[in-house]
Amino acid sequence: MIPDAPTSPRSVGRLLLMENLLGLLRIRIVRGVNLAVRDVRSSDPYVVVKMGKQKLKTRVIKKDVNPVWNEDLTLSVSDPNLPIKLTVYDHDTFSKDDKMGYAEFDIKAFMEALKMNLKNLSSGTTITRMLPARQNCLAEESCVVWKDGKVVQDIYLRLRNVECGEVEIQLQWINLPNFKG
Repeated sequence: MIPDAPTSPRSVGRLLLMENLLGLLRIRIVRGVNLAVRDVRSSDPYVVVKMGKQKLKTRVIKKDVNPVWNEDLTLSVSDPNLPIKLTVYDHDTFSKDDKMGYAEFDIKAFMEALKMNLKNLSSGTTITRMLPARQNCLAEESCVVWKDGKVVQDIYLRLRNVECGEVEIQLQWINLPNFKG
């Protein structure tokens, strides 16, 4: 006999997540710049991205403090007010991985741009811009842009709790058919 409704708490949780899902946020982890040295002369960095209970990770780049990942990580967004935390680690084989700094950012301005009617804008039009401030981890101005029919945001994050390092990322929204997003 097949039950009519999910009975486990995990199934119920998944069902609620799907019900409240606005869409998917693709975060392209582009590269790291001048990351901290945690091994003898270099580091083996990778990035962990967390939003709520979701946790995603890039591959490890061996012996490089200026790694290029160009790797897409996709988060399910049901609460756009949750901050996104990005942490860089140095992979170690025989001991616990070392932290190489972290940064937090929010997607409120990005989500507001998604709600606008942008269809008639020309590609490359800046919708909104955010300036670096003490309250955010921006290394430089970040613009939400209408590009090739999509809302895109390039972000340069200055890592905190470390002597040096920045991470370049790009945000892009993925609409899901039959959802609220």
